[in-house]
Amino acid sequence: MKLPLTYTLFTPAAVTSPKVCRDFVRSTLETLGFGDVADTAALCTSELVTNVHQHVQGEVHLRTTIEAAGVRVAVYDRSPVPPTPRGRVGGDAECGRGLLLVASLADGFGVTRADGGSKGVWFWLAAGLKCP
Repeated sequence: MKLPLTYTLFTPAAVTSPKVCRDFVRSTLETLGFGDVADTAALCTSELVTNVHQHVQGEVHLRTTIEAAGVRVAVYDRSPVPPTPRGRVGGDAECGRGLLLVASLADGFGVTRADGGSKGVWFWLAAGLKCP
């Protein structure tokens, strides 16, 4: 398999988009021999897509890039406003932990400006290729 490989998915502003994106990333990684990071990537993807659903309410452009050293997942939306991780979150709060969770699980995390003033929020997971 010649790397890098990039897989792209567009989803509508729908409540089902986080699950669709999560399942897309997990199945892609498992199929390509990156099963060791598939669950972590799926969780981080779900958190980023949920943020778009809750705060931007627009279409999601998901891009997953697989390299020999690991996986980069980026979630693009139409908003130019970068996400801001919350500081401390109360124990009963039902939101506010997503970006903190991604930052703690991923080996890298950031925001990239995209064409037209939009942005992409990405994470990187280091992993070694294992034959499927």
